[in-house]
Amino acid sequence: MAKKDSRVLNFVAWFTGVVVSLAVGFGLINGILTLPNWLGGGTLVGDLVILVVGWIVVVTTLVSVVLAVLKK
Repeated sequence: MAKKDSRVLNFVAWFTGVVVSLAVGFGLINGILTLPNWLGGGTLVGDLVILVVGWIVVVTTLVSVVLAVLKK
């Protein structure tokens, strides 16, 4: 019985991580999450860095989901 609960808990934790990663990634892409001014936020270079990092987060999250589904 404990093993079944552990699998459910692991799935819930994994699913929560996927949702949070996608939310952060899309927040970076849409400009909701930005760098502070002292790190270059609001500049062209800073905005490009945020955009690239957002896409990296989204793509790697989706790749990890596909790999996890194929593994099972």
